[in-house]
Amino acid sequence: MEAVGIRGICYDSGSSYLKGPAGAPALIREALRSGMMNLYSENLTDLNPWETWDLGDFEIKDYFDIEALTREHLTRKRKLFTLGGDHSITYPIVKAYAENYGKLDILQIDAHPDLYQDYEKDPYSHACPFARIMEDGLAQRLVQVGIRTLNPHQEAQAKRFNVEMYTMPAGLPELPLQFSNPVYVSLDIDALDPGYAPGVSHREAGGLTPREVLTLLQRIEGEVVGADLVEYNPVRDQDGMTSEVGAKLMKELLGLLI
Repeated sequence: MEAVGIRGICYDSGSSYLKGPAGAPALIREALRSGMMNLYSENLTDLNPWETWDLGDFEIKDYFDIEALTREHLTRKRKLFTLGGDHSITYPIVKAYAENYGKLDILQIDAHPDLYQDYEKDPYSHACPFARIMEDGLAQRLVQVGIRTLNPHQEAQAKRFNVEMYTMPAGLPELPLQFSNPVYVSLDIDALDPGYAPGVSHREAGGLTPREVLTLLQRIEGEVVGADLVEYNPVRDQDGMTSEVGAKLMKELLGLLI
């Protein structure tokens, strides 16, 4: 069994504002294979055979099909890298992961906490996945970095679930980030300042630079067993800029997994 599988989850029915992230996976892959960049991560991991690891893209109609699909893929690959899709996909993915790995820690890099108990009467909105994950006891530890859209409800939820939250006003965590359990990394591309990644549905100024995100990823201490890259919205992109940033982030996430 090969160690890593790459797949696209083409789903944006959890989006609360603009649709479009369902079309993201193919465009990030296109940027990666364009010849614009080499296929080595910054730690010199060779990613040249990445297309042989690719399981393809999956059009999702029923939300919880994502969980069943992930469970099936984990029988074929020990680790998975998922191109989304909106952020709602992380909950069913982590449900399947928790069955495989037992104790999990999660690093979420994001502008938004995604801790709403429900959003617009939808408990499976992309604004809610980490509330579902934590109330189901699927993660021992949730570390959030890049947050800059906190409100009183989500602050109360963070306290309820004992979330380790690093807001942008408070600053970044001390590195290295150390984890004692297997780590799942969920990277919402809107964590970046929209000047670097305009192709997102919810642009939120005052965000992270690409280098800050890359340094954060490179300074993880612990075994990374899965990752997703979500919320790229091609409808909002400018000259393919965000797909190219996404391809760079994809390389570094794969470098962590391999």
